[in-house]
Amino acid sequence: MKNIKLVANAEKQKRFRDRQKALGKKLVRAYVTPEAMENYKEIVEKTGWTDNDIVNNSLRITYAAYKNGQIRFLNKWLLEDDRKKKLKLKREKL
Repeated sequence: MKNIKLVANAEKQKRFRDRQKALGKKLVRAYVTPEAMENYKEIVEKTGWTDNDIVNNSLRITYAAYKNGQIRFLNKWLLEDDRKKKLKLKREKL
């Protein structure tokens, strides 16, 4: 006999996912690097956005850069920002 609580919880999760799909939303998540997690925390502190808002806006910004031919510029800026943060961390450790 299956545990009734586990079955009820699984059914509740399935209903939630089905509702989200019906609203046209799609689940998109990934593992992030420690550097990306620091950026995530900074965004949360400054904007107060939820995880969902951050993912949505990140995708929208990336798409806008793509449509306007600015992906190379965006990637270059991100790499330079990472280098600056690493240098700052090295200086703080000394």
